[in-house]
Amino acid sequence: MSTGVGGVWTPLAVPVFRRHFAARLLSWSGTAIAPIALAFAVLRLPGGSGAGLGWVLACGMAPQLVLLLIGGASADRWPRLRVMAVANTVSSVAQATAAILLWTHTAQVWQLAALSAACGAAAAFFTPACSAVLTDLVPEHVRPAANALLRLGQNIVKVGGPAAGAVLVALVGSAWVIAWDALSFACAAALFASLPHPAHTATSSGRFHHDLREGWQDFRSRRWLVAITTQGALIVPVWMAGYQLLGPVYGHQVLGGPAAWGVVTSGFAVGLVTGSGVALWWRPVRSGVTVCAATVPIAAPLAVIAVDGGTAGLTVAAAVAGAASAVSMTVWTGVLQERVPGARLSRAVSYATLGQSVTVPLGYLAAAPAAQLLGLECALGAGAAIIAVLSVLPLAIPEVRGLRGGVTSRC
Repeated sequence: MSTGVGGVWTPLAVPVFRRHFAARLLSWSGTAIAPIALAFAVLRLPGGSGAGLGWVLACGMAPQLVLLLIGGASADRWPRLRVMAVANTVSSVAQATAAILLWTHTAQVWQLAALSAACGAAAAFFTPACSAVLTDLVPEHVRPAANALLRLGQNIVKVGGPAAGAVLVALVGSAWVIAWDALSFACAAALFASLPHPAHTATSSGRFHHDLREGWQDFRSRRWLVAITTQGALIVPVWMAGYQLLGPVYGHQVLGGPAAWGVVTSGFAVGLVTGSGVALWWRPVRSGVTVCAATVPIAAPLAVIAVDGGTAGLTVAAAVAGAASAVSMTVWTGVLQERVPGARLSRAVSYATLGQSVTVPLGYLAAAPAAQLLGLECALGAGAAIIAVLSVLPLAIPEVRGLRGGVTSRC
């Protein structure tokens, strides 16, 4: 294990990173509170249900599956900050429209699903760009600290976000919470657009199909990347369907409503901050082992729901899952940035994200029927077991076990 205590704040000495960091914080302030507002907005609509929420969430994911590869190629072809600004503008318009529909009491599930799809389309371009933009903004030697600072900032905002969102939903309604998300997207877009665009070094044939084919060949040539992506394709839908969809249903039916579920999600956010703090100073040598081992505790919240552990037990489990998840994601981001050339990084991220996301809509759509068939607790218990087992399977592949931190070669 190695540490970088003396240099953890070094990225903040780079002016463009400071402004980028501020824009991300502003956007996260809305994103942290919007999901709970959307969930309870759907559940409280006439005819709203867990199945309806599943459709809204699935529609948010579907455009990402269709457009993510194009988004990755776009971010390797054009200035990433510009791509991020346009994507945030689209999300702002969509969220503002949702807020207006809720204010005027004309919202229907299909409308919120369509607007969720618009946000998903924007995310298909934003995600690859923001995952690779640090290669344009900061030198390689400070990139691990920059990743950890971004993760820490995101998770600090998340700590109070769910609880604040739950309180605001109870006091003023979901529309105002979603309206703030729209405003935060708009302000962040303006900041991204105002930043000086670094010289773009990516090369392109001028044809998207060539860029996509080159990205695919690069992706599949890395066994460690294919293995972790496959792991995510199996784990992520179980986690998202269990925690993001059935979790609020459990909170609504068993814990007493949005306030209690807000406490649980705040526990997860506290764990994320704790894990981000660890990742800020800790540079694990065995990156592959760390990523896989830190994925196992993500099963904890689903396991606690399965045994009806109550709000307190579920909050603790969520905190443990959040801490482990933050470590895993921070280390994994560093591995990608370290081992994939910058000119192809957005495409590698898009293929990896697509692989980990393609099964999520199926998970959302299957969650409610599974809960009805098995019972909510049994369905979530099965999900916890699946996550725990699949987390460590990639370690059977030597290339994953062999991933090391501090490697500067592009392999």
